[in-house]
Amino acid sequence: MKIVVLDGFAVNPGDLSWDFLNKYGEVEIYAKTPDAECAEKCVGAEVVYTNRARITAELLDACPTIKYVSALGTGYDMIDIAACRSRGVAVVNIPAYSTASVAQLTIQFLLALYSDLDGMRNIVREGKWTGMPGYRYQSVAYTELASLTLGLVGCGGIGGRVAEVASALGMRVLAATEHKHDDTDCVKFVTLDRLLAESDVISLHCPLTDATRGMVDARFISKMKPGAKLINTSRGAVINEADVAEALNSGRLGGAALDVLAVEPALSDNPLLSAKNCMITPHIAWASRSARERLLCVIEASLDDYVRIGVGLNRIV
Repeated sequence: MKIVVLDGFAVNPGDLSWDFLNKYGEVEIYAKTPDAECAEKCVGAEVVYTNRARITAELLDACPTIKYVSALGTGYDMIDIAACRSRGVAVVNIPAYSTASVAQLTIQFLLALYSDLDGMRNIVREGKWTGMPGYRYQSVAYTELASLTLGLVGCGGIGGRVAEVASALGMRVLAATEHKHDDTDCVKFVTLDRLLAESDVISLHCPLTDATRGMVDARFISKMKPGAKLINTSRGAVINEADVAEALNSGRLGGAALDVLAVEPALSDNPLLSAKNCMITPHIAWASRSARERLLCVIEASLDDYVRIGVGLNRIV
């Protein structure tokens, strides 16, 4: 059996090992593969792994030996699910491996939006201190999170973990989800419109679908509290980047912390790069070593399941 990893560098830049794949067949691992070269590299492959390389109908037609496609992570919007289904190709993903890591960065974003730690450190570098004549407390942002409202758009494993931590910090937590849920000790489930109207900060934890693509646009923002803040650790294309940048520059949004963009790496003309009060990190929330080790363990367990009984864990198709 031929196994191809089309773009493995993000998951394993060299600090982990792909050796476990060797016991299942002939393995070819590529750091990154442009879409135009995917068919060439997948010739004769039965198992294909992808991080961002697109699995299209054209690729599957060119490589009919492909029977099992796995995302190297939770998201699978780069895989043409309908094309795989019609051709009998199994598709799996790797959910939950990065829940703790993504929730951790989300909370770090939350703290950073309300507590200017760098500004506080600069006060010391400048020889100043609280209580000194002329010192102004409002010179750096430091807002208590207790009593503020956090709105979660999507509340699966990651959103639920964020809710637990935010609740422990004294925040009121609202959530809007596609499916109905019962309230918990940490979260009250409400409509999206109510969440937008009442939240001081909104954190996105929804998948990228036709319904969520470009969801955070000017109309969405117009329903938010003036000056409310935005966090996105889900998918970049969930937000309309031009509308968010305009809202940040006008002050309609009080700040944003984003780990994802619609096109990655960031293009030089992305308006968010120069927008006011906007923090951007390089899609790294999922990438702690612990999370990546768990990801590889699930990849092996799923492939073993496919080899033994022809299924695969976390099967989508």
